Amino acid sequence: MTRTRLILLGTNGGPVVRLDRASPAQVVLVDDAAYLVDCGEGVVRQLVAAGVAPATVRELFITHHHADHNIGYGGLLMGAWVSGLDRVLTAHGPPPLARMTEAFFVMNDFDLRMRAASTGRTALADLVAVEEFADPGVVFEDACVTVTAARVPHPPIDQAYAFRFDGPDRSIVISGDTARSDDLVALAEGADVLVHEVFYPPAIEQMAAVDTQRASTLIEHIVACHTSVDEVGEIASAAGVTTLVLSHFVPGDTSVPDDVWAERARRRFGGEVIVGRDLLEV
Repeated sequence: MTRTRLILLGTNGGPVVRLDRASPAQVVLVDDAAYLVDCGEGVVRQLVAAGVAPATVRELFITHHHADHNIGYGGLLMGAWVSGLDRVLTAHGPPPLARMTEAFFVMNDFDLRMRAASTGRTALADLVAVEEFADPGVVFEDACVTVTAARVPHPPIDQAYAFRFDGPDRSIVISGDTARSDDLVALAEGADVLVHEVFYPPAIEQMAAVDTQRASTLIEHIVACHTSVDEVGEIASAAGVTTLVLSHFVPGDTSVPDDVWAERARRRFGGEVIVGRDLLEV
């Protein structure tokens, strides 16, 4: 029987690398087919830790081009290749994904040529395809899943997206980085699982108090670009989802206990609330 699974690979929010949480990434699995969403620092290691062979990733979807969501892109391509990639891996995302891919091949040209010559592998460039998109709607479909994108507000980035995966037995929505979004609510309507980014307002105020020089800028940025834990519960309720999974935590350290995150989200949502952690299968 076909089964659609979700594994959170990295649940940290922001570009600071932490020991508590890995950088943003998650993988949707339909039987043995793997669909990766975002590729933060160390994504290949997290795939291996989750028991997912990098070479089994069929499609990659990038929500937006902040470094914590795409800096592991080249590592993913290389990691999949050296571990046995034998068919085309397609990367989907907004511009400038094609230019980024070209830059990766230029930067690693020496290693790629030497490694292909010494191992007999098919050239990696022949195994990577790029599908850029700049509008919401269905961005991918195969026998396992239909993937639909909704544009979400994440200023100053104009091209930021959430993705919905409709598999044979369940639907999973991944918010990407976003402020509260009616388009995201519409995308997630009736979904089984909504994975949504989250920040904790009192902790942001404390962070700002430590760095008073940047306090107003920091708070303004986070509030404009991201979603508070209180709003997330409201979004899940409006969409009528079954399960809300909190992820992309700001702050991403352990200063806010799990039960605090959960309690705040449950104030406006009556369904199941899961506080995400690295390598958690939902």
